[in-house]
Amino acid sequence: MIGKIISHYKILEKLGEGGMGVVYKAKDTRLDRFVALKFLPAHLSQAEEEKKRFIQEAKAASALDHPNICTIHEVDETKDGQLFIAMAFYKGKTLKQKIACGPLQLAEATNIATLAADALTRAHE
Repeated sequence: MIGKIISHYKILEKLGEGGMGVVYKAKDTRLDRFVALKFLPAHLSQAEEEKKRFIQEAKAASALDHPNICTIHEVDETKDGQLFIAMAFYKGKTLKQKIACGPLQLAEATNIATLAADALTRAHE
């Protein structure tokens, strides 16, 4: 996948993988910015129910405007039918990576929890 161009995004590197997809860092060649592309796994892209759920996830997230919630740019489908979401790319470590380096200081853990709670509150309003 690295080096491929999907729509107007050039895939640069793999960021992570989970049950609901693979995420890559990509370059938006139209707007000259970095984005994260989340691809629904190929086997799930064939299931209509999973495709609907993935698109619903993108729609729900795109309706949220909050500094602690990732901005969704678009949802699209590759020529071979694989769905993807283009979203803002954020530099930095994941919480999992930070914790792997050792316990968080109380102030940092409290700050992260507060920011996450604020975002969740907005998402459920």
